[in-house]
Amino acid sequence: MDVQDKTLVVTGAGRGIGRALALHFAREGAQLALVDTNAADLEETARLAHEDGGRARSYVANVASEDSVVATFAQVVRDFGRFDGLINNAGVLRDALLVKVKDGAVVGKMSLAQWQAVIDVNLTGVFLCAREAAEHMIRLGNGGVIVNISSISRAGNIGQTNYTAAKAGVAAMTVVWAKELARYQIRVGAVAPGFIRTPMVAAMKPEALAKMTAPIPLGRLGEPEEIAQAVEFIFESELFTGRVLEIDAGLRM
Repeated sequence: MDVQDKTLVVTGAGRGIGRALALHFAREGAQLALVDTNAADLEETARLAHEDGGRARSYVANVASEDSVVATFAQVVRDFGRFDGLINNAGVLRDALLVKVKDGAVVGKMSLAQWQAVIDVNLTGVFLCAREAAEHMIRLGNGGVIVNISSISRAGNIGQTNYTAAKAGVAAMTVVWAKELARYQIRVGAVAPGFIRTPMVAAMKPEALAKMTAPIPLGRLGEPEEIAQAVEFIFESELFTGRVLEIDAGLRM
């Protein structure tokens, strides 16, 4: 798909990888519907997109809320008159060990609230957004592309039971939807980033960054723009569907 003048929804567009995705596709000439829970962050992303020559509108919405997602995606179609692509990027972290033990005694455990918060946004939110995107694409009859952001943590990462479960689910749903939606000319792919230099990561102490980087074969963190490039590849490659691109500098080799 050539994204020029196409309408793309980017969730979690307020900052980090989501903002990088928005600005990348703004420069490529897409019309952007930016979704996030933080209005101020969204407005800043929209402002930067306009500076890059793009067209963007902001939508404050909670991807974990069915009513919010249904209303927002319907509004996007009313505002732009079309719906061509979704980048399912919104996500949260609530890291904790399943059971934390110190000196032989259990001193903590992952709470149900920590589990549910991540599942609600990172798994249910992806489902809701993809469902609404697919419905509008089918109704409009022009096909489209859905790209889900998974993670290399889908293979299992200590302290991330909730996040791992959600991101593994995202990868699995990508395959299911690719099979179900191909007949409507809708392709579905996923990108699984490794450690990426988001503002939150960049603010870490140097020793923590060094520890994070040490096991990476290429010896560096990824940049948000490199994730955007991978997403663009999925949009552009008409033969790509049902697969996950791992963009992790070789971390999972």
